[in-house]
Amino acid sequence: MIKILKRDGQLKLKYTPDRDSDPRWIDQNLEKVGNVTIRRTFTFKRSRLVQEDESDSEDSRTFVLGIADGDFYKIDRGILGIKHHLFLSKLMPIGDKTFIANRDISIFGKIDRLVDEPIVVGGDSKGVIPLEEFENLVRNFPTSTELTRYANARITRTLKDYFGTMSDSQKKMESYLNKKRTIRAKSRVEFLQSYEPRKFEFVRDELRAMLEDADAYPEKDWQKIIVSFLLLIFPKYIAVLENLHVKDFTDPAKTKNRYIDLTLVDVNGTIDVIEIKKPFADCLISRNKYRDSYTPRNELSGTVMQVEKYIFHLSKWGRAGELEILAKRKAELPSGFDIKITNPKAMIILGRDCDFVVDQKFDFEIMRRKYANIIEIMTYDDLLRRLDNIILMIVRNYSKLNSAPRLPSD
Repeated sequence: MIKILKRDGQLKLKYTPDRDSDPRWIDQNLEKVGNVTIRRTFTFKRSRLVQEDESDSEDSRTFVLGIADGDFYKIDRGILGIKHHLFLSKLMPIGDKTFIANRDISIFGKIDRLVDEPIVVGGDSKGVIPLEEFENLVRNFPTSTELTRYANARITRTLKDYFGTMSDSQKKMESYLNKKRTIRAKSRVEFLQSYEPRKFEFVRDELRAMLEDADAYPEKDWQKIIVSFLLLIFPKYIAVLENLHVKDFTDPAKTKNRYIDLTLVDVNGTIDVIEIKKPFADCLISRNKYRDSYTPRNELSGTVMQVEKYIFHLSKWGRAGELEILAKRKAELPSGFDIKITNPKAMIILGRDCDFVVDQKFDFEIMRRKYANIIEIMTYDDLLRRLDNIILMIVRNYSKLNSAPRLPSD
């Protein structure tokens, strides 16, 4: 067991082993190796060992974890094995769960892999992690059950192509199609009345299942699956061009090459940009108000800027770009097809809005409307609602057709 103490202007870690353990293993490691690692997170040298009280010599050991530095405790990067020193606000509660998640996962070790600057928690300066946000991060760190589900999901997806493992929605679709083969032939309209809503139900159920285990999908796999769904939902698009090369003319002295991850081509050959992000939590708008309004988060505003640049580069390229794209991607398009770069638009799919409060929904909608003439910003919950509405209206419209009075035959 470890306990974090705030004493004498220092942050201290007191380690007490379980009943059947002996703290002298720490002494042995310090003697032989020169350092000791506790809970796979903290690594201390002998110089950090202090005598906190009489119990230290018998059943516990205490180390200096951090020292006061203004309004923060400064923790040496070597202790946590991170690239920069860590700074924790003196005002925040600090315990073992501040540092360690389930299965002895180092929280700051994980954060450090994703950033390349000092990690500062608490305070009002620019670039710090607000205390409320950090507490939310710790609360939502994956549990043991989630990690197991993630591992199982990744294994299932890997073996799926070899063992025929199917999701529930795939099984439902397969069962439905098998039943269709045993039913006597019907008219084409009757078949569509039965099949059409099931196509959208399949996409909706698959999407829901994916959202439950989103971490099991690498970014590229996630994008490919979502795009395949979009081709079913938006039949005006007939082709997807991945990693599309475009020219960047912003520097008059030198033309640069850029690459757009995904573009869609409609039935008339017009190119649109699509940007698909995995549904990370809290990536849309802030949790707290700024001057009585919720503001876009960096992930959202950065993605909008990214697609605006893509649109700019495509439009600037003009006819020369149309011909070059067609020459390079001809094999992916219908015979005799032509590519057109005509006022490209963009679609962004990212984030969840299911936990928004009323004011957040309102401010998010205002922000979406701002870009609506060029960019459609859609959350995954938007997509699910759209699918539900499509299914509802298909069923309702076909019901009206079936109940309409028929004209007498000659």
